Amino acid sequence: MKRLALILLLAAGCSLTSFACDICGCGVGNSYIGILPDFNKRIMGLRYRYNSIFSHVGVGGSNTYLTTEERYRNIELWMGWNITSNFRLMASAPYSINQRINQGATTSKNGIGDISLSGLYQIINTSHGVLNNKLLVQSLWIGAGIKLPTGKYNPIDKSSDNQTANLFQLGTGSVDFLFTAMYDLRLQDAGINLSGTYKINTANRYDYSYGSKISSNAQLYYKFRIREKVTVAPNGGLQFESAAKDLDHDLAVALPFLEAVSARACGFAAEILAAFADGFR
Repeated sequence: MKRLALILLLAAGCSLTSFACDICGCGVGNSYIGILPDFNKRIMGLRYRYNSIFSHVGVGGSNTYLTTEERYRNIELWMGWNITSNFRLMASAPYSINQRINQGATTSKNGIGDISLSGLYQIINTSHGVLNNKLLVQSLWIGAGIKLPTGKYNPIDKSSDNQTANLFQLGTGSVDFLFTAMYDLRLQDAGINLSGTYKINTANRYDYSYGSKISSNAQLYYKFRIREKVTVAPNGGLQFESAAKDLDHDLAVALPFLEAVSARACGFAAEILAAFADGFR
């Protein structure tokens, strides 16, 4: 049976001080799994994400003439194939729409980002009745993948004095490696999804290497079956990221402006996911 699955997510904004270059999901080279609809054979969907960051923020979070807002919109085409009941291939191809705004002037950069390919193996898949025959389902997937340098990396856009994080790029220009785990526990239509990714970044041809990063997500969701072929699953949760410092010609990249003043990072994040599956469960 073919079924359309629509998943909506609105994540609350955050205010923080960060010393990492891939700040709170903003910018280039991020990897995200999130909640995926169950499917038997194949699936294809679109995921939309929006993030923003304010840099060069003054004392107490005030704006200065240097204060810059960067907005990152990402439209991601992703696909999945179940090769066997326990082995799955996933691919994603993002298109990025980036903006940098300072004192009313806007700089834009749009284009294809870095394509990712992953293989996932399911090591836990159980379901049984509990609490008056309510269905309890759990699954655990682990996998590995590769991120290809298909997005454009422009070394000119890297601040020569390292005063700003090197986020305003379409791609990292490097081949990177992904290691992933995803656990899902669902009681009838209510569930929790936990996922984590460790991303090992290598140096690009300009000898710039983004810091390797650990990211994790915890999300609660509830599935509403509106019609036979339509499911809506609103969800919300928390995301945590920790990254090593970037390396520029094997030297750690320091960000003096972040050490001197606070930065408002990722003031708002939103995600909308729509998927069409062949053999949707």
